[in-house]
Amino acid sequence: MTEMPPSRPLRETALLGLRLGVTAFGGPAAHIAMLRNEVVTQRKWLTDADFLDFLGMTNLIPGPNSTEMVMHAGATRAGRKGLVLAGVGFILPAATITLFFAWLYGRYGSTPGGENFMLAIKPVVIAVVIQAIVGLLRVVPRTVASFLIIALAAGLFLAGVNELLILFGGGIAILATRRARQIWSLSLAPLIVPFLLQTGNPSNPTTRDLFFSFLKIGSVLYGSGYVLLAFLQGEFVDRHGWLTEQQLLDAVAVGQVTPGPVFSTATFAGYLMGSWSGAIAATIGIFLPAFIFVFLTHGLVHWSRKGETTSALLDGLNLAALGLMAGAAWILGRDAIVSVWTLAIAIVALIALVRFRVNSTWLVLGAAIVGLINAATGFI
Repeated sequence: MTEMPPSRPLRETALLGLRLGVTAFGGPAAHIAMLRNEVVTQRKWLTDADFLDFLGMTNLIPGPNSTEMVMHAGATRAGRKGLVLAGVGFILPAATITLFFAWLYGRYGSTPGGENFMLAIKPVVIAVVIQAIVGLLRVVPRTVASFLIIALAAGLFLAGVNELLILFGGGIAILATRRARQIWSLSLAPLIVPFLLQTGNPSNPTTRDLFFSFLKIGSVLYGSGYVLLAFLQGEFVDRHGWLTEQQLLDAVAVGQVTPGPVFSTATFAGYLMGSWSGAIAATIGIFLPAFIFVFLTHGLVHWSRKGETTSALLDGLNLAALGLMAGAAWILGRDAIVSVWTLAIAIVALIALVRFRVNSTWLVLGAAIVGLINAATGFI
């Protein structure tokens, strides 16, 4: 058999990342399904067993799951360089497209036409988040404790409690109910305290402020990309006032329209808070931890779900993450549902998502067309 040229695996991983970065619409679950088709069915870089092992590891560590899965596939095919090339290839198209939309938004988003355009998209975004919550609720343990943790997490978030405390509190709660004697293993908790005490410029964030704020979020964010809503709401809307709720919802809407990782929402938000340098700082900050975590854990996938302690922590983190998603959806929904028309759009979108499994991208694009009509007529 002829030996494969050394450079070919690197080209393959880079091109795979770029292809998915341009075509992977529909959110993390859709991204992962597309990746499996590429690396298991088509290319046979991984077996299904390997793929599931990596998926379990990405659920155990912070960061965007679908992005980390692309990195794991790249590392399997071409080592550490493949990890970086696949990850950058997946992120770059989404970040570039999102940055372009952020520039357009900065010029036109605050005009009456721009506001009317976004008015139809916002309810669809809320429906997408609700649909994600409903789908995830189907796989959580059907116990009183599970639903209490979800409800408590949502309530604490609405009361203004820091998201990190809520997440790790959920992990501790589940671990305590299963193996109380091993709570000492959460020795990483003191490392989180400096993040909780971090403060920034109350009015004008610097590039450094934005980088470290997004680095903090990327370092501790568990769950799906939609949990990012809760962190952005708490950090930039409630805590510092650097974004308005409307700007945050608009950023999420653009993240739904563009392909690739949902975390590219950070690029849009960074641009609104710090122009071009803010967008770059936010993008690097939010994604850098994922590269580090995948680099450190790529060889550890086979025991990630075997340990009782790690499994309990993961379950608790996921339950708390669901509560954060629900709290963020409630807050953003108050800004999105402002009329009978917007309520109708949200209900129709939710039915299409849950009952007919319509891809969220098509719903957002359809809402964008309605938004263009509304910008011209103002009928909503």
